[in-house]
Amino acid sequence: MIETPPRTLRLRLDRAALAANWNELDKLSGAARAGAAVKANAYGLGVDQTVPVLLKAGARQFFVAHLSEVAAVCAYVPPSQIAVLHGVGTGAEANFARTAGVLPVINSLHQAAIWRDAGGGPCMLMVDSGINRLGLPPGDCSDPVLAGLDVKLLLSHLASADDVSPQNARQLAAFHAASAHFVGVPRSLANSAGIALGHEYHFDLTRPGLALYGGVPCDTLAGSISQVAYPEAAVLQLRQLLAGDQVGYNATFTAPSNMRVGTVSLGYADGVLRQWGGKLALAYDGASLPVLGRVSMDMVVVDCTAAPAIREGDFLAMPYSLPEASRASGLSQYELLTLLGSRFAR
Repeated sequence: MIETPPRTLRLRLDRAALAANWNELDKLSGAARAGAAVKANAYGLGVDQTVPVLLKAGARQFFVAHLSEVAAVCAYVPPSQIAVLHGVGTGAEANFARTAGVLPVINSLHQAAIWRDAGGGPCMLMVDSGINRLGLPPGDCSDPVLAGLDVKLLLSHLASADDVSPQNARQLAAFHAASAHFVGVPRSLANSAGIALGHEYHFDLTRPGLALYGGVPCDTLAGSISQVAYPEAAVLQLRQLLAGDQVGYNATFTAPSNMRVGTVSLGYADGVLRQWGGKLALAYDGASLPVLGRVSMDMVVVDCTAAPAIREGDFLAMPYSLPEASRASGLSQYELLTLLGSRFAR
C-alpha cells in the first residue's frame, strides 16, 4: 500500500492542557469525582488522542452517547467504566451492551423493561428534572419495573447551568425529590458549567465535557480552563492580485490595490462554515492574515500582505480560543469543536 503523504490540515492538541483541565475540574468538584464526557469522538478532538490523557490524569468514568462509540473507547478503558447515555432501545442493543460489558443509561420505563428482559445487569438511570429530552419522568420513579434494576448511578442533566437562571434551583430540587426513590444510589447532576454552580450540584460524580477540551461555558470558569485545540492549515498557492481582481464565489471581495494572497487548505468541509467569511483571520509568525471573500468547501483565500516571508506549504494557525471564536463566528463553543472535520491530522 502506498503511504499517504502528510496532510495539509492538522489539529495540534495540547495534552498537558487537557490533563490540567480535567484536574482543575476534578478539584472544583470538591468531594465529588470528575468523570469525562468523550462522546462525539471526544467532542471532535479524537478518542485516540484524548482518552489516554484523561485516563492518566485520573478520570475513571467515561460517557458516550451511542453504542457505536463504545469500541473506540474500549480500546483504552475497561467497559465497566463506560456509560452509554442513549441507553438501549431494542433487545439487540441490550444484548450488545451486556456482551460488551458497558453500562447503559436507562431513560424510560420502556428501556428499563428491555434491559430487564435481556437479562439486566449493572446500569445507570437518567431522571428528567426539567430539560425534557431523554430521561425518566419524575412521576415514573416509583414504578415497579425499576425495582429490579442494578442502578450504579442516578443522573439528571441541567438545562441552563451556563446561565444565572432560576431553572437551576428548580432542577436541583426535582433531582433531590427523585433521589428519594433510590436511597443509597450515587448521584450525578453537574456538567462543566454545573460544576461552577457550587457544591450543592456536585453530588458524587460530575460529568465535564466542553471544559475538558478548552471550552468556557460560564464566566466562573474563565480563569481555570486552558485552550486545548489548535487547528492549522497549509498554504496551497500564493498569487499576486491586481487592483480590481475579485476573489472567490460570487466575487464578494475586490482587491483595492495590488496585493499578495494565499489559497489555504481549509473550508466548510473542515468545520469553517461560510459565516466565518469577513470575520476570520489566520495567523503566521505573529502576523494576522484576514480571510478574503467566501469560504469554499476546501479552501479560503487570505491576505498575505503582513507576512512577506510566507511560502507555499507553510502552515497557518487558526485562532481557536473557543470563547473568542464563538463570539466572532456566532457558533457555540460546542459546534466549533465538533464541526472540525475528519481531514485534520490529529
